[in-house]
Amino acid sequence: MTKDLGVHGNLFGGIMLSWIDEAAVSMANRICKTPRMVTRKMTEILFEKPVKVGYTINIYGEAVSMGTTSIALSIQAKRYNVYTEEEVVVCTTQIVFVRIDEDGNKIPIAGEVRRKFDESRAK
Repeated sequence: MTKDLGVHGNLFGGIMLSWIDEAAVSMANRICKTPRMVTRKMTEILFEKPVKVGYTINIYGEAVSMGTTSIALSIQAKRYNVYTEEEVVVCTTQIVFVRIDEDGNKIPIAGEVRRKFDESRAK
């Protein structure tokens, strides 16, 4: 939408980051089997290419590590041209999410979830 564009006609980076954070936490919630995951940190954020009006943004992620209370996801946002079906990486980052209790204190991710993650990585 035009309200999300800067003076150069490109999507604002902050808007992109909010979309990435929202998509990534949904993935973390699904993998960790809990809705109580919060963003701990984003590592280096690389804006590779601009996004202009008319593109769709697809966000992809992969779990790269899991600790006792946290999970790290590698994230790629790609602009998608609906006419040509071409996808181009526009932004990459890694995000760490932490599981929390009702008071915002970090708590362990379920042992069964961690075991399954470790088993899937060992294959």
